[in-house]
Amino acid sequence: MAEDLEDLYENAPCGYISLGVDGRIVRSNLTFSDWTGFTREELLGKRLRDLLDVAGSIFYETHFAPLIRMQGFFNEVALDLVRKDGAKLAVLANAIQRHDAKGDLLFTRLTIFQATQRRRYERDLVQARTVAEEGLLAEREASELREQFIAVLGHDLRNPLASINAGVSIMLRKGQEAATPELLDLMQRSIRRMQVLIDNVLDLTRTRLGGGLMLQIERSVALGPVFAQVVDELRMAHPDREIVTSIETGIMLDCDPGRLGQLLSNLLGNALTHGSADAAVRIQGDIEDGKFRLSVANEGDPIPPATMERLFQPFYRGEAGASRVGLGLGLYIASQIAKAHGGTIEAISDISKTMFRFVMPTSGPMPGHAH
Repeated sequence: MAEDLEDLYENAPCGYISLGVDGRIVRSNLTFSDWTGFTREELLGKRLRDLLDVAGSIFYETHFAPLIRMQGFFNEVALDLVRKDGAKLAVLANAIQRHDAKGDLLFTRLTIFQATQRRRYERDLVQARTVAEEGLLAEREASELREQFIAVLGHDLRNPLASINAGVSIMLRKGQEAATPELLDLMQRSIRRMQVLIDNVLDLTRTRLGGGLMLQIERSVALGPVFAQVVDELRMAHPDREIVTSIETGIMLDCDPGRLGQLLSNLLGNALTHGSADAAVRIQGDIEDGKFRLSVANEGDPIPPATMERLFQPFYRGEAGASRVGLGLGLYIASQIAKAHGGTIEAISDISKTMFRFVMPTSGPMPGHAH
């Protein structure tokens, strides 16, 4: 039995379209009609762009139509046809022009293949690749974080441990009379230093594992005594530095007072470490428009732009590097405390001063973890 070429054309496993010189459909097969929901009569006279969505039509006219005019064909062009019922049909199209003996265009033939499964497969591949790349990036970041953590923690814990060890060795050699107030004070400050390091590492771990900082929210907390204690502690640790406070009296917030004290301590400690030694560090706090504002400012060299970009990242200590004490977690944890209270923290630095400003609503979040 001879092959029925007409039946092969009409019922082929792909769609056929022929476009005239003016780009309008002059012929199509039944397969294409079945896929699109248009009858052969409805398709006659339509342009290919009439069967595309707006984005596809623009892309076809600006890319593929010029391409076929220049080279006379295109292959495997991905298009989304719009069916008569409005649904989209993902297809791949091949096109070729036919010319007469003089080189004049006669018509353009298009072969249409359904690509729904292929598109879904491609999307799944792209999604799988994205997930894999994100996982690889996360693992790389975690690996770098572990390396930084081990290196910096090893360095910073070694110093206070060495101080305590030296004090104990002196007392073991010389007896009880060697336990002078100065030696005991040195050892106690080393212990406090280690406690701060460990607390900071625990806070970092909570934020990086997705649990957020633990908040113990109290209602209508008087912040004056909390901040006064922080300032007094740092004045004792830096007796040669001037700290000027201007905190509005009667400030009451819904907050975790311990965490806000930690925030101020981190900001003030940073100012004392990096600010000019012969200029005062100034603390100001007030309430305006239902928001609590706290700023800590110091004089000294401005923060370089490159440092500003990474200022609130963990383990970042700027150009000072390992010569500075601390894990480089203070500003990072301060930013997490601000976020946990529904607030923000920013840094402003120029030749006149460097200032960190914390702002939060006076009515804080509910008790629990902050994410």
